[in-house]
Amino acid sequence: MLWFREVLASLCKQAARTLLVHFFLLWYLQSSCSLSQPFVYPEQFVPSPYFVIFPLFSQGQFVLLRDTRTDGSFLVHHFLSFYLRAGCKVCFVALLQSFSHYSIVAHKLGVSLAAAKERGQLVFLEGLKSCLDLLFGEEEQPGQPSPLQFLSGSCRDLRALFDFVRVSLAPAEGDSWKGPVLLVDDLSVLLSLGAAPVAVLDFIHYCRVSVCCQLKGNIVVLVHSNEDSEDEENELVVNSLCHHSDLILWAEGLATGFCKDVHGQIKIIKRLSLRQAAGQDLVQTYQYKIQDRNVTFFARGLSAAVL
Repeated sequence: MLWFREVLASLCKQAARTLLVHFFLLWYLQSSCSLSQPFVYPEQFVPSPYFVIFPLFSQGQFVLLRDTRTDGSFLVHHFLSFYLRAGCKVCFVALLQSFSHYSIVAHKLGVSLAAAKERGQLVFLEGLKSCLDLLFGEEEQPGQPSPLQFLSGSCRDLRALFDFVRVSLAPAEGDSWKGPVLLVDDLSVLLSLGAAPVAVLDFIHYCRVSVCCQLKGNIVVLVHSNEDSEDEENELVVNSLCHHSDLILWAEGLATGFCKDVHGQIKIIKRLSLRQAAGQDLVQTYQYKIQDRNVTFFARGLSAAVL
C-alpha cells in the first residue's frame, strides 16, 4: 500500500499545480485586458490557445515580436490567423518566406489565405518575388512602382513601401472590416537588403502615425536580435523599437540547449511605462513547446518532463 499512497500523493500534487497555473493565467488575462468594453468573439470564431497567455489588445497598439537564439515565426502565424478570423483588414509585408509557405501553415490553423485575398481582406506583399522582379528587370505597371524601390538605387528611403501600406489599408466605401492591421515578417530583412537603420525607423514611425494614430489599427512587427552580435545597425533598430512598443513578446532559446519537451521561453513585456510616467513595465515569463497545430505554454518548471 505504500506505493499506492506515493502515487496518490504525486497525482494530488500535480493536480494542485495545474489548478494553480490555471487560476494564475485567468487572473492575468482579466487584469491585463485593456479593452473599454467586454470582448465579443466574432461569429464562427474559434479562440486560439494563445489567448491563455497573450492579452487582448486595444486599438492603436504597436506590438513587437522579438526572437533570440530561436525562430519566432510561430508568433507571426498566430497573429495572422487571429486577425483574419477576427474580421480585420490585414496588410502582410512578408519579406522572409513565400506565400505558399504562409498559406500551408495558415491552413493548419484553419484559415485560407487565398480566400482572404480574393475577398479583399488580405493584402499580401511577397518580398522574395518583388526583389527578383525588381533586380531582374521585370516591367513595372504604370503609376505603381515597386514597394521595394530602394533596391534599384534610385532612392534610399522606404517611401514606396510606406505608400503601399497606406494605400492597402486605406478605408474604402462598403468595407465591413473591423480594423486595419499591418504585419511585417521580418523587419531585419530590410537591413540585410541595404536599407539604412534611419530609413527603417522612419518607415515604422510613419506607419505608426498612419495605422495606429489615424486609422486606430494595430501593427505587429517581427525582428531578430542577438545580444552577442556585432551587427550594431540591427541592434540599434531593435532597441529603438523596444522603446516605442506597447507590448513586447520576446521568444528566446533555452540557455541550456535543445530540449524535446521545452523549445524555449517567452517574455511578455507590457510597457506600462510608455503610458504612465511613473509606471513600471510588467514582465512575465513562460516556457513553450511548439506542436503541429498549436503551441503549449506553461510556467517555468511545469513542463511534462518535470511533472
